[in-house]
Amino acid sequence: MTRTPIPRFEDNYTEQAAQSRRDFLAEQTGASFEHTGTYSLPPESLKSNTENFIGVVQMPVGVAGPVLIHGEHAQGWFYVPLATTEGTLVASYSRGMRMVSESGGVKVTVAEEFMQRAPLFEFDDARAALRFLKWAEENLSNIKAEAEKTTGFGKLVHIQTWQVARMVYTRFNYTTGDAAGQNMCGKATHAACQWILKNSPEAISYFALSGAIETDKKHSHMNLLHSRGKRVIAEATIKREVLQRLARTTPETIFKQRQRSAIGAQLAGSAYSGPHSANGIAALFIATGQDEANVVESHAGMVFMDITADGDLYFSVTLPSVICATKGGGTGLATQAECLKMLGCEGTGKARKLAEIVGATVLAGDLSLLSAILADEWVSSHDAYGRNR
Repeated sequence: MTRTPIPRFEDNYTEQAAQSRRDFLAEQTGASFEHTGTYSLPPESLKSNTENFIGVVQMPVGVAGPVLIHGEHAQGWFYVPLATTEGTLVASYSRGMRMVSESGGVKVTVAEEFMQRAPLFEFDDARAALRFLKWAEENLSNIKAEAEKTTGFGKLVHIQTWQVARMVYTRFNYTTGDAAGQNMCGKATHAACQWILKNSPEAISYFALSGAIETDKKHSHMNLLHSRGKRVIAEATIKREVLQRLARTTPETIFKQRQRSAIGAQLAGSAYSGPHSANGIAALFIATGQDEANVVESHAGMVFMDITADGDLYFSVTLPSVICATKGGGTGLATQAECLKMLGCEGTGKARKLAEIVGATVLAGDLSLLSAILADEWVSSHDAYGRNR
C-alpha cells in the first residue's frame, strides 16, 4: 500500500486548507463531514491548539446550578457549564448544588499550588550524588535565577530531591500564575539544568529533563502528598431537613454508606475515595478549554464526612492536584471563552477562582450521587434521563 500524506499548506489555518483536508478524507475514507465542517470559530484562531485542522466535534453543553460558593476568589452564585454526553449528569449536579446552596453554600479553599518538572541526574557513585545535592542546595539562588529568566509568570519556589543509588531524582516546584504551566515549567527547568550541567563540580554521567517523578498526566500517590496543580478543599454542612426533603435520606445514612464505601475504594485501589469526581471535572474542563488529559491527575482525592453536634452532615472534598488555567491552552477559543466568561473566570487573576468552582462542583455531584444510591433512585434516574430511545 502507498502512503498518502494529509494535505498541508504554507498556511494551514485557513478555511481553504480545512476544506481541502475534508475533501481529501472524504475521498480516502468515504466519510461525510457535513457536521464536522460546520463551525463558527475562525480557523486562524487555532494556531498552537491543533494541527491538520478539519473541523470541530460538537459537544453538548448543559448548565448546572446555581450554586452558592464562599471561596476566597469565587464568591456568590454561579451557573456552571458542563460539556457531556451522559444523560442525568447535569440534572444530578444541579440537584447537589441546590442541596448545598439551601444549606448555606460551600466554602472552598485553595491551600497551595505548584507545577513541576522533574530532572534526573546520575553520577559515578552515591557519594558523588550526595556532594552534588549539597552543592545544589548551596546554589539554589543561581538555579532559581536561571529558571526564571525564561518566564514572566513562573516562579521556582523549591526543589525536592530523592537519592536512589547513584542517582538524584528531583522535582522543581513552580507557581505559574493563571496558566496550567507544564510547558512553562519544562522550558524554565531546561534552562536551569543547562546551567547546572555547565557548573556542577561533580561529573554528571547521565541527565534527563524528566525522571518521571513529576507524573505528568498520570495519577500517582506522590501528588496526593505533594500537590501538582492546586490543592482545593471544598466543605459544606448539609442540613438534615434539606437531605430529607430533597434527597429522601439522612446524615446518618450517608455517613454509614461512606464508612463502607471507603473500604471498597481501598480494596479497589481507587485514586479517589468519593463517588465520581472525574465526571464533573471532565465536563467542566471540556467546557472551559482545559487540557482534558489533566483529569487523570485532577480527579484524585479524599472525601471526609462527620455528623455535627446539631445532627447535620459535614461533607468535605480534598482535591490535591487540580490542574486548571484561565490563560493559555484552549481557554481563548471561542466557545470555551464564553463558558469562562459565564463563570467570571476569563483572563488574568482568575485561575484560583476557577479551581474553587471545580471543588464546589465535585462536592455537589458527590452529594447528589450518594443520595441517589441511598434513595434507590440511581437506576431509575438514568432510565428517565439517560437512555437513548
